[in-house]
Formats: sequence, structure tokens, C-alpha cells
Amino acid sequence: MAEQSQSTITADRPAHAGPAEGAGPPRAGRRRIGSLELLVAGLVLLMAGRQWLAGWFTAPGVQAWATVFVAICVQAVPFLVLGTLLSAAITALVPASFLQRALPRRTALAVPAAGLAGAVLPGCECASVPVADGLMARGVAPAAALAFLLSAPAINPVVLTATAVAFPGRPEVVLARFAASLVTAVVVGWLWARFGRPEWLRPSARRERPAGEGRWTAFRGAFVHEFLHAAGFLVIGGITAATLNVVVPRQWLGHLAGLPGVSVLVLALLAVVLAVCSEADAFVAASLSTFPLAARLAFMVVGPMVDVKLVAMQAGTFGWSFAWRFSATTLTVAVAASAVAGWWLR
Repeated sequence: MAEQSQSTITADRPAHAGPAEGAGPPRAGRRRIGSLELLVAGLVLLMAGRQWLAGWFTAPGVQAWATVFVAICVQAVPFLVLGTLLSAAITALVPASFLQRALPRRTALAVPAAGLAGAVLPGCECASVPVADGLMARGVAPAAALAFLLSAPAINPVVLTATAVAFPGRPEVVLARFAASLVTAVVVGWLWARFGRPEWLRPSARRERPAGEGRWTAFRGAFVHEFLHAAGFLVIGGITAATLNVVVPRQWLGHLAGLPGVSVLVLALLAVVLAVCSEADAFVAASLSTFPLAARLAFMVVGPMVDVKLVAMQAGTFGWSFAWRFSATTLTVAVAASAVAGWWLR
């Protein structure tokens, strides 16, 4: 990961930042092995050893793991493409002055404004990370960009419509999800504005578009770089989620569903592990009928904001110092907001 971060910083150096004076051209022998070379080598090894690995791949546990991993990646990639397209468009086409004028100058007001803006972008959490990174790079206050990162996958029209379909005749569930998710996004944004430190957050280094470079060239370069960077951490998160899905016994959930005061936390942690896309999590929550409604609400509120693939993507984009602090804070606030909204639903 350190190697990937270093290569990202190097690739994003401004065009005018050339080598130090007196330094000759880099020697070919110093070239490091990158992720593309490792991927090609891994594919070659798999193809060469497919006869010896065939029996291992037919094991039921491995097949279940592969099914979950592919499902996570397939449902996430379209929204990751959407997010990187929007982020690249922000980088190449939108002047920093426009974004700074669009939001209130005071961070305390910019945070709820950015949180409400998430209601108009249909996308999942995989799309929100690169978009939030692009907003910060264009001068938006980090607290406001982070509020948008949390709210966009949780309160957009697609997610709310899916929730209404999954819970027919229960509009109060849709309202409770909207309110708890928006409150979580705004509160976490305010907490970051008050207690967050600049050294915890490491936004991606982005080069500004040179005067002679066309907008299409800048857009294409930003998209390719951000997609490849984010996709690598999506794969890491998918591997983690698939492993946890296979390893954690499902019968444990049945024993925990009836424990008072524990079911909300259980389904909140389950949402972190399963890493279900926000457009589909309402149907999973509806199927968990042995749990009380408050616990299922926590599953829907926590999932779009904190899961293993999202934490991996945040760490790859902003650094681990940010990811673990931000995720822990978000999880705490989301569980508390879900518990209050669940009490109202009763």
C-alpha cells in the first residue's frame, strides 16, 4: 500500500516539478515492479497451475466465497465508474471559485447544505468517495465534503424508493431512514469541523490543468488515474467482505436477535461486514424479520456509511489515519441515531 501511495503521489506531481538540479535521468534499473506487473504475473501463475487448483476451486466454501466477492464487485463497479466520472468532471471542468461560491462560507452552514445535496445524486458509497475527494481538491471545506460523502449513498431517491418497496405500507420506515442518515451525516461533518486535524486527512494530490491542456485530455487523465486507484481498494474490500461472509456462522444471528439492547448493535456490525450496496440493503434488512425494526433500521443506516470495502477505499484515498477515526466516529453516531429513530418507530 505504501508503494501504491508513493506511485500515486509521483504520478500526480505538477507538470513543472521536474527533477532536482544536477540530477541525471533516472536509471532503468531503478524501476519498481508495479501493480500491473503483479496482476499479469498472478494471472500467468493461475493459468499455469489451473490443473492442480481445479479441485480446490470446486470446494463449496471457495465457491461461496467467489460468489460473494463477484457480487460485491459487480454491483459496485457501475457506481464506482459514475463516481470517478463525476470526480474527473469536477477536476477538469468546474472552477474552484464556483464550488466555493455554491456553498455557504461558514462551515457550520456548509455541512448541512452539503448533506442535503446528497439527496439528489443517485449512487452508492463507492461513488461518493472519489466525488468527495474531488470536492476537497476544488476548495470545498473537508467537513462539508465528508457530510456529502455520507449522505449521498444513504438518502438519494433510488435508495429511498427501494426502501419504500422493501417495506410496503410503512412510509414511516422511509422517513426514519432519511432522518437518521441525514442527522448522522451532518453531525459527523460538524464533529470533523470541530475536532478534525489536517494531518489526519490526506486528500489525493491532483495536478491542475496546464494552460495549454485541453479539457478532454485533463478529464480522461483524471478518470483513468482515479478509477484504477479506487478499484484496487474496492477489490481489497471485496475480498475482506467475502471472507467474513463465509467465515461468520449465520446461526449466530438467530441467537442474538432476541437479546434486548444488543440486536441494534448486532445488525449494525453485520452491515459493516456484509458490505451490501445501498440500493439493495433495504431488501436484505426486510428479510431479517427475526430482528426488531429498530435493528433493521440500524442495518440500513450504517451500511451505506461504514462497511469494509468503503473503509478500504477511504484508506486508499485519504489515508489510514483518517479512515479508522472517521469510520469509528460515523459508526457510533449512526448507531445512536438509529436507536433514537427506532424508538420513535415503536
